[in-house]
Amino acid sequence: MTTPLPEDERPAEITPQILLRAYAIGMFPMSEGADDPSVFWVDPEMRGIFPLDKMILSKSLAKVIRSDRFEVRVDDDFDAVIDACAAAAPDRHNTWINQRIRKLYRDLFDFGFVHTVETFLDGERVGGLYGVKIGGAFFGESMFHRATDASKVALMHLVARLRAGGFRMLDTQFVTPHLITLGAIEVPRDAYHVMLDDAIGRSGDFFVWPKGEHVEGQRILDILKN
Repeated sequence: MTTPLPEDERPAEITPQILLRAYAIGMFPMSEGADDPSVFWVDPEMRGIFPLDKMILSKSLAKVIRSDRFEVRVDDDFDAVIDACAAAAPDRHNTWINQRIRKLYRDLFDFGFVHTVETFLDGERVGGLYGVKIGGAFFGESMFHRATDASKVALMHLVARLRAGGFRMLDTQFVTPHLITLGAIEVPRDAYHVMLDDAIGRSGDFFVWPKGEHVEGQRILDILKN
């Protein structure tokens, strides 16, 4: 069950600084839809996370990653990624990403607290994700794909980067049947907050591999399997 905060507990104006504080205590913002200007806070009773050392990697996906079929970039074009995440798709007709949320996460990207992982095929962006980084925690926000396995490859590259950079948590907010096939689990709110406090108190290096550095698929697999 998801519990939005009462009106009198919601700040009148959400700033990037308030957004970071909210993440640090276990809350995140959502809207009812792209055309709804309002934003509300959510603090789920059950929280979705990816245990970084227990990702589920199928043989077929491992083969795709090993082949380096997709070019993977980080922080290449935030606006293009959030546009794609907000666009209608066969499995998603509506989006919670409204203009206020776009502006907030764009500001956090400019401040260095939001990052993207993007996959390209023949020079075209075909998949990716974005999320918020605080200490040793990464909060996944949304992802998209326009080619088979494009978002899965982005996710596995993200997980390997987080593991190599000393992160302790990958938050996915909610769990879906698709995310479960990749290793996502649910934890109760109280347990999540304990994990969160530990993770944000640590230092995670998102740029353990510098922007622009090519990381071979085999290296990603070695990290995921160890």
